[in-house]
Amino acid sequence: MDRTRPTGTQQTRLERTLSHLKIISRLLGHELHAQNAPRLTFSRDEILEIQTSIDLFIEDAMKGARGTTAGPTREVELPTAEARVN
Repeated sequence: MDRTRPTGTQQTRLERTLSHLKIISRLLGHELHAQNAPRLTFSRDEILEIQTSIDLFIEDAMKGARGTTAGPTREVELPTAEARVN
């Protein structure tokens, strides 16, 4: 049997795992289209959504690699940094 192509359950799992990256890609594409400027501005909520999606992707990938369930994703509070205006 050829194992180079994912089958039924494997395909569904792969699509589910990659869905987090699709969300990030679509968000970034939308922002690139909406903000037609050399610099982009993101809100804290948008950055938090990107971070959460990446964390979920990592958690799913680790579950697939280990074959066990990982603990819940925890929210990380990042300290704010002052932006410099040049």
